[in-house]
Amino acid sequence: MTNLETLDGQRDASGGYKVDISRGERIGRVSSEWFSRPDDERYLSLSELYASVKTRAERSRTRTVESAAIRVEAHREDPENLALILPDAEAPAHATHWSFGQLASLVSAPAAYLRQLPAPLAGINLQYGLTSHRAEQIKTLETADGRTELRAVTGPDYGRIYDHELVAAVQKIAGNGTGDTRWKVPGALDWSTCVYNPMVDVTKDTTTLYASDRDVFLFLVDDMNPIEAGKLPDGSPDLYFRGFYCWNSEVGAKTLGVASFYLRAVCQNRNLWGVEDFQEISIRHSKYAANRFAHEAAPALTRFADSSPRTFVEGIRAARERIVARNDDDRTDFLRRRGFSKAETARIVETVLAEEGRPPESVFDFVQGIIAVARSKPQQDARLEMEGKAKKLLERAA
Repeated sequence: MTNLETLDGQRDASGGYKVDISRGERIGRVSSEWFSRPDDERYLSLSELYASVKTRAERSRTRTVESAAIRVEAHREDPENLALILPDAEAPAHATHWSFGQLASLVSAPAAYLRQLPAPLAGINLQYGLTSHRAEQIKTLETADGRTELRAVTGPDYGRIYDHELVAAVQKIAGNGTGDTRWKVPGALDWSTCVYNPMVDVTKDTTTLYASDRDVFLFLVDDMNPIEAGKLPDGSPDLYFRGFYCWNSEVGAKTLGVASFYLRAVCQNRNLWGVEDFQEISIRHSKYAANRFAHEAAPALTRFADSSPRTFVEGIRAARERIVARNDDDRTDFLRRRGFSKAETARIVETVLAEEGRPPESVFDFVQGIIAVARSKPQQDARLEMEGKAKKLLERAA
């Protein structure tokens, strides 16, 4: 493994290092989160994030109740709001926009239509649905903070993993997420120089630690310890660093998941550039979700954090060294036998020629060309299919 102190000529005055982002995949998942989060969903450290979601969980309770025993309450003087009277509850539970949609879905009622009705009329429809609900039971998540808020309504077998449980698993490897361990909020790429600077202050605008009333999302990198995996055409090192992001929703808005990868840079708007070896685990909140989280997702984070990059580096080097084409006929035959059309084959070869100054020869050359062409595909399915073929080529070479 290489670190910043040994990069010498590759470092600039800011302590950053030169990267080649024309290679690998571009992934926009983190950028989508970054663009959509208001300030009150952005956190500057893992401890701050954990305190918020943990406190929320401590004010919450969950229970499984007979759906026919729930009473829907609506007041003419407050026609916009509905409340649910749950068995043995001390106060009515007020549905959020999200939980109202979940409740309507469970009783097969159109939520968008019910929201347009006066509360008493919507309440009559919901009451009928609850009384005749074939599944007979529902599970609720209620949070008390001045008044009781109904945050989630799910089926009785919903396997809830709380947001703070995921954050705590990340804290075990990343501490505060701000540089007290090797894992931290990422730096940023300077587009004018293609120099990646890992030393960027964590602010509301740069943070990648997010939580809302529906979910949590975290992205961290090990960008102070870049990894050299071969050389670029100009002889400079091809540098990567490790990263992962993970997500969860304790109210059922999304699955729990962890994605790990190697990447070359993160730009200011949090697009990931030059991504290789992308791996993902996704866990639905089914009956045994908590066990799967404990035995699959959390250990996977620790394994990735502690693992040596040797396998990745050797795989890249093997792909660079494996020459599979020495002339145009070889190149055409190599790509056509792997399912690429005549037009795609020509574009892949032309792309490598333009970016490398020579036609593709090694497996690595073809992989980079395929990924570059995949980026230009407007249809997501077609793009993912090409990226999948590139990944298989790289795995076989390794």
